[in-house]
Amino acid sequence: MKRTLIQFLTILAMSTQLYAQKIDFQLLPELMKSQPEKFQFILDNADRLRVQIVYTQINRDVLNRPSFTTYGFRLNPQEYFYPASTVKLPACVLALQKINQLNKKGLTKDTPMFTGAEYERHTPVTGDSTSANGMASVSHYAKKILMVSDNDAFNRLYEFMGQEGFNDGLRAKGLKDTRIVHRLEVGMSVEQNKRTNPISFKENTQVVYEQPMITATKEYFPVEPIKMGKGYVKGDATIYEPFEFTQKNFFPLIEQQQLLRAIIFPNAVPKEQRFDLTNEDYQFLHKYMSQMPTESKYPAYSLPDYWPAYCKFLMYGGQKDAAINPNIRIFNKVGDAYGFLLDNAYIVDFEKGIEFMLSAVILCNEDQIFNDSKYDYDTIGFPFMKNLGELVYQYEANRPKKHLPNLSKFKFQYDK
Repeated sequence: MKRTLIQFLTILAMSTQLYAQKIDFQLLPELMKSQPEKFQFILDNADRLRVQIVYTQINRDVLNRPSFTTYGFRLNPQEYFYPASTVKLPACVLALQKINQLNKKGLTKDTPMFTGAEYERHTPVTGDSTSANGMASVSHYAKKILMVSDNDAFNRLYEFMGQEGFNDGLRAKGLKDTRIVHRLEVGMSVEQNKRTNPISFKENTQVVYEQPMITATKEYFPVEPIKMGKGYVKGDATIYEPFEFTQKNFFPLIEQQQLLRAIIFPNAVPKEQRFDLTNEDYQFLHKYMSQMPTESKYPAYSLPDYWPAYCKFLMYGGQKDAAINPNIRIFNKVGDAYGFLLDNAYIVDFEKGIEFMLSAVILCNEDQIFNDSKYDYDTIGFPFMKNLGELVYQYEANRPKKHLPNLSKFKFQYDK
């Protein structure tokens, strides 16, 4: 198949980007080959399953400063996958940053937030019964996102940021290929997603900050159409044509881990990639990224709808009956939609002094029909995530380290 000049230059730029980061592509295949009973199917079908993996080793010096060595498997920032709920993590980060940059007296992440309705399909919010004070806020939406991946909470932060604020904010921090162009679950049109609800923040009925409806004027869609699969379900009918993802979100795996590194190790990334967050903001993100929903009081999450390993795919496969290791904490954001399964995680074992970053995506859609709710998460996706997390964890457990990390900053009391 002939490639256009644009495609050639894109591939060249991609190769240059990966080379510049000195990513090793040998280790992960070797590790997976060592356990063929768990990974041979993945290795044999990696292209069809669109598997991508980024694993980053972390080594500490005598002053506990980290350095990084990154390994990849089929890593390609131009190969499309639907990022699902992983787009919610940058929403939390950017919303906290915007609060700081607005620098309005009385405006904090905890200030009560009221969402209005001005355009078609807009829905208002005047409160949140799951919070301690019955009010919605940036912090409460972020908690719901980070613990249980709440869709409405993401939509409210998307509306606070505005489409241009969201995308330009990420590009300013080096996430050049990411595009976040729509709300989740509500099925709005392109024009509807360009327009965000009016928002006000009030303290004791006094308006602290007011934001009118924002209308995006820039276009973030790719030039080349993105189509996948053999068909898709629309209403009660199956349409036997490739499903189009051209106007959907995209968040390349390498940029997902780039964002994760900026959140977990802000002082170890270039200044231009750091977000305008306070130490308290980072602690907030770390706490709720790692908190299991059953440890939360506000919001209250309980069995059978939620369980300890809920939204913990790597290591536990999201299993309801997973045996939770009390020494391990997973700081992550997962996603699953259209058959794509993802996890972007920083994993630590406080007892053994283990820490590493691991991000992965896999397509679990063997019949290649999209939007039919018939995906192979349980038979392919979740076992892969669990096995991959365990594989890298065991490798880390046996890897010699000159200095064990001091991980005390990542320990929290999870009681609210």
